[in-house]
Amino acid sequence: MESLTKRAAPAVGRAKATRAWAIYRHLDDRAWTRLAAAITFTAFLALFPMLALGAAVLTVLLPRARREDIERWITDQVPGISDRLDLDPLFANADTIGLIALPLLITTGTSWIHTMRGCLRAVWDMPEPEENPLLRRAKDLGILAGLGAVTLLSLGASALAMTAVHWATRWLGLERGGVGSVLLSLAAYALALAVTVLLLAYLLVWLPGVRPPPRAVAAACVLGAIGFELLKALLGGYLAGVAARSLYGAFGVPIALLVWINLVARLLLLCCAWTATSVTPRDRPRRDALDAAEEEDGGGGRRTPPPPAAPGPRP
Repeated sequence: MESLTKRAAPAVGRAKATRAWAIYRHLDDRAWTRLAAAITFTAFLALFPMLALGAAVLTVLLPRARREDIERWITDQVPGISDRLDLDPLFANADTIGLIALPLLITTGTSWIHTMRGCLRAVWDMPEPEENPLLRRAKDLGILAGLGAVTLLSLGASALAMTAVHWATRWLGLERGGVGSVLLSLAAYALALAVTVLLLAYLLVWLPGVRPPPRAVAAACVLGAIGFELLKALLGGYLAGVAARSLYGAFGVPIALLVWINLVARLLLLCCAWTATSVTPRDRPRRDALDAAEEEDGGGGRRTPPPPAAPGPRP
């Protein structure tokens, strides 16, 4: 046993020197399981009002063909149970449901944004800014609207690009199942990654109000987009099994949704930790775009408090 420990010691030492281990320690020291649970709960409450209001907006702005494309994209984001998410009645009654969803979204949506911003800033070791609660709620509503606008613009650009790819395939006369299908599939994956990268950039920079290095943001967004697509590819069967279990009955689909949202929340926290660990603990307060970590000193200037103490050694 002792010889086995000695043989494994170099490999363990090399593993602990990697960036992945540093990110895991950073998240574990900040109780990232509880942070992911908080994001999951508030996101689940805000999900259905957001879908209802988004359906109402899309019904007004887009023709039916484009709405079907976006409806298909929304259901594809939840692997394994997309066939159980029937959004047709939602779009068919979008006007009435949208009026009901708007006041609900003001409360649940802003709570989700507030919780998610607090969790992401906790990964950065930054406190919440002290401001008027009504003003804070108005800002959260603006951030939520911005997130919706970024999503719609990304989906619109993706739809236009896919239309161009289909047109080019037909114009070039490429056969289905041949090179044309391969190129079309690659283009679809590339566009899906581009949409996810843009959304992650908004969530990692604008939402928490931080200024990480651009290279770290780009790396975190690309890795997060790839991780999201891998989660969809690998966990579809598991989520379908969760939703179909007779033990859960009618609650199978909501439970599967909770599991999926929690996994996505953990992935978001991992990407946030990538950006946070790209700077030193002493430099993190200077990266606060909201200036919540700066305080007035006695001479009227600005002073930055020292970073939190590093966690002690583990047993």
